[in-house]
Amino acid sequence: MSLLPRLADKAGLIGSVVSAAACVNCFPALASLGAAIGLGVLSPYEGLFIRILLPAFAAIALFANALGWLSHRQWRRAALGVLGPLLVLVAVWVMRASGHRTGWLLYPGLLLMVAVSVRDLLAPAPSASCRTASDAMDAH
Repeated sequence: MSLLPRLADKAGLIGSVVSAAACVNCFPALASLGAAIGLGVLSPYEGLFIRILLPAFAAIALFANALGWLSHRQWRRAALGVLGPLLVLVAVWVMRASGHRTGWLLYPGLLLMVAVSVRDLLAPAPSASCRTASDAMDAH
């Protein structure tokens, strides 16, 4: 994966987790994390975090994973990378549309984003051109 999608993916992940942790009323399970790292001072801006920043960072992560798929062409890896940000975006949309808490969507989405990012750090996907060249050499 090239550098830009990797950086965008990590920025989207960190931004999504911090934005969700700053929304104490919406996602109480993340309230303790937010309080532990000092995000309690951001509670007056909770609306900004939930309406704008959380979906923006999730969209950045979604876009970065889609770009990553273009370079490595591994659909299973891309599907896992896209599923987390999609769950976060759906959680925000459902919460905005209905007013109900959507931690049951948000928490798995954030967890999946973290897991995929850690996996990508530990075992980056080879580019599609590298795999094609090695597959051609193995065939001969």
